[in-house]
Amino acid sequence: MTQTVDTKKRAGTIVRRLRKHFPKPECALVHESPFELLVATILSAQCTDERVNKVTANLFRKYRKPADYLNVDVEELGRDIYQTGFYRNKAKNIQGACRLMVEEFGGEVPKTIEELLRLPGVARKTANVVLGTAFGIASGVVVDTHVGRLARRMALTQEEDPVKVERDLCALVPRKDWIDLSHMLILHGRATCSARAPQCETCFLNDVCPAAERGGDVKPVAKRTARVR
Repeated sequence: MTQTVDTKKRAGTIVRRLRKHFPKPECALVHESPFELLVATILSAQCTDERVNKVTANLFRKYRKPADYLNVDVEELGRDIYQTGFYRNKAKNIQGACRLMVEEFGGEVPKTIEELLRLPGVARKTANVVLGTAFGIASGVVVDTHVGRLARRMALTQEEDPVKVERDLCALVPRKDWIDLSHMLILHGRATCSARAPQCETCFLNDVCPAAERGGDVKPVAKRTARVR
């Protein structure tokens, strides 16, 4: 997507208004350490944050550190995370990630995106979540289903691929806003800009969101100059 001055100006307005409405955006996954966040994020694939939090409430009492996950059969771990879906692959990935952390990173969660991406079950989304939320490192913008949907509705990208969506958002938004952007978009998506029934008429972004003219329709339209405040 070719970024224009107008698009960057709109993006800046969107971020400022999101910050006003969500002054303290936080990750929805409940955790008390970078390691717990890593596990929770792996479990969140194709699963709601609410369900993950219900599962990890018991999981994190049973498993405290990487070695704990390696001391049980993968079948037992699978039963413990069954409710998150795709539990067999997730159990294998969690154990694989724990094994690599123990063998190469002293049992700690690595702090670079290159090292995190070596862990089984970790793609850019998971790596960005952990680096941003746990360590305050702005390595990129977390793009999940909600962030991608809102970014397209707001005409900040036309891409479907999360990596390309992230590229477009990083080009539009200053690095200092990368970490909070995804949290704010997710909160806004849940409160106002839902997938099936976006509340465009009452949305505080309706004058800078092209989709508002179409009732939340995400299909691209002809050129339009949004009024920016």
